[in-house]
Amino acid sequence: MLYVKNDSCDPYFNLALEEYLFMQRQDLGPLFMLWQDIPVVVVGRNQNTREEINMEFTREKGIAVVRRLSGGGAVYHDLGNLNFTFILEQAERELDFARYTVPVIKALERMGITASFTGRNDLTIDGRKFSGNAQFRQRERVLHHGTLLFEVNLENMEQALAVAEDKISSHGVKSVRSRVSNIVEHLTVPFSLQQFKDLLREMVGEYYGLDGEYELKPDDIRAVEKLRLEKYCSWEWNYGHSPAYNIKRSRRFDWGKVDIYLEVQEGVIKEARIFGDFFSPGDIDELCRSLSGRPYRREAISRCLAGNRLKQYFPFISEEDFMGLIGVRHLP
Repeated sequence: MLYVKNDSCDPYFNLALEEYLFMQRQDLGPLFMLWQDIPVVVVGRNQNTREEINMEFTREKGIAVVRRLSGGGAVYHDLGNLNFTFILEQAERELDFARYTVPVIKALERMGITASFTGRNDLTIDGRKFSGNAQFRQRERVLHHGTLLFEVNLENMEQALAVAEDKISSHGVKSVRSRVSNIVEHLTVPFSLQQFKDLLREMVGEYYGLDGEYELKPDDIRAVEKLRLEKYCSWEWNYGHSPAYNIKRSRRFDWGKVDIYLEVQEGVIKEARIFGDFFSPGDIDELCRSLSGRPYRREAISRCLAGNRLKQYFPFISEEDFMGLIGVRHLP
């Protein structure tokens, strides 16, 4: 495994770099990278950006907004946050988050802090979250990345994220601040973010083995800058269009929230969009396109999902529950 040196704090560049390394540099083999961002809200691939951020606050504070490749929920980064990325081959199809967080837990142990992997994708200290993790998969190649709240401005985090009431209620707490924590709050001896970064790199070396460091070449930087400008800085990628709709169906499951927007005219689905903080092994847009043009009826939706197709996008939901979610369970 190579350590990729990246000193950029530009969130658009950093996410473009992840995609470039994942999609175009398979020749480098397994990769690990540590990186930081200036203040930014990073939304999950399947989320409706407008519903996940406080747009007035982000504009007022000059906080960037960008969409990432992976699913999951929106997160806030600033220079008090450390991000880590693994890119490697993984034959197993399951979304396995815990294995990539072991070096983080081991690093914190060295710092006198006990951390745990909890829920579907979180790391916690004394029950309070300090790390969220997400993955993007293409065939047998996996991009896993996570946030590490070291000394983040939690007030800005709370203001920038428009957290849905049902998510807060499901955690049994009243605010973002009450369920998250910075690592520095748990230190018994002084430890800088740079020291933490160095220690984490050392732990990854012990656990996975680091064979050296890769420094981006001019050709790499040109390719990443092109992707940054054409995709990650674009309104189409970061916001996209929210469809006109006359049916909206929402439900929160243990594995994430799903919002379905349908524009139905004369009994036919003209457009479908699916948003949420869920993780999907497939491209949700493919499912949306296959629903479009079909009668808004159970039989037609069932034909669309024939061959266990639903599991390609939602591994944890039954077809019957999906019919209920989309609103056609009791339709012919």
